[in-house]
Amino acid sequence: MKILVVGAGIGGLGAAIALRERGFAVDVVEIKPELSVYGVGINQPANSLRALRAMGVLDEIIAAGCQYDHSDFFAADGELIVHVPSIMGGDVPANTALSRLNLHKILISRAEQHGVKISYGTTVEQFTDTGRAVDVRFTDGRQESYDLVAAFDGIRSATRRTVFGPEHDAVYSGFGVFRVTLPRPDYVDGVRVYQALGVKAGYIPLSATTMYMFVVTPDPKGVSHRPEEFVPILRQRMAPFGALPGEVRDALKPADDIVYSPISDVLLPLPWFSGRVGILGDAAHACAPHLTQGAGMALEDGLVLADCLDAGGALDERLRAFEQRRFPRARLVQDVSRGILQAEMSINSGNYEASVQGMRDHQVEQTHQVEAILNQPA
Repeated sequence: MKILVVGAGIGGLGAAIALRERGFAVDVVEIKPELSVYGVGINQPANSLRALRAMGVLDEIIAAGCQYDHSDFFAADGELIVHVPSIMGGDVPANTALSRLNLHKILISRAEQHGVKISYGTTVEQFTDTGRAVDVRFTDGRQESYDLVAAFDGIRSATRRTVFGPEHDAVYSGFGVFRVTLPRPDYVDGVRVYQALGVKAGYIPLSATTMYMFVVTPDPKGVSHRPEEFVPILRQRMAPFGALPGEVRDALKPADDIVYSPISDVLLPLPWFSGRVGILGDAAHACAPHLTQGAGMALEDGLVLADCLDAGGALDERLRAFEQRRFPRARLVQDVSRGILQAEMSINSGNYEASVQGMRDHQVEQTHQVEAILNQPA
């Protein structure tokens, strides 16, 4: 079977690796002219680490990142609200955070070891599903025929829009997130989340010396912040914080490599495959980043697709089996992530005390309920 993967992001690269390891022929096209990723961090929870282990890169991921096994939630002034130990892991670390660039480089190296051809500056211009194959014309003029097309072309997927229409375009949440890599104090040895009224700041360790900060904040639809505005905007929106966020806020400088992203989500209803063309990863189920599961869900997609295709039988049955395994898990992650986002951003002066007490009473149990599911095999 000859398979085209559209998109050389985390999900597309993971799918290419998993498919090659099962003997499928794989081409990858990437619309960007060269490797280009945000210079900030990304966490890989245990379920994602298991997928990466199956792809043969776990040791490199662990060596490149920082392992941790708990989250601490604080009030804006630094008062501890609740400590939440993770129940993820067991055979792998509970979490490993690393730079996105390192993760991409590790996956690209593994794909190249398997002989995967990645064509940069190229994507699909047109495709025709004949029922027996997918005839593809690329933007560089080449034409090829494939048995299957797996589109991991992101939250703004052109393939999704072509196959399923604009009614499944991403939906903006009303909130955005700033991220930046910073020096790490020794005491940041797990996730630290600080909650103020309508704004949240968090920190995740990346290495012995670095961490990354994320600040979630409301933003009007269609807002566009210029990079030169990032520092004054962050200082203004982080004004309610003391403790670590206050120290970071006061030390921000224009040279810091700050990244801003709107928070949107997509949940494509089944089927994800129309004939021999499928929509996977963020293109099918992009979610808020609050469970740090976006990359993990995309990597699991690639691994489960390879497993199902390798199982034999009629192709449509294998694709339906893939969808039935993936949809409930992706929907859970999206629902929980959106729920956390909405709950934290709805905290105001009238409900603050009740919200904090609710975190003390229920945060551990609720976190463990979700982790228990995600710690099971994909």
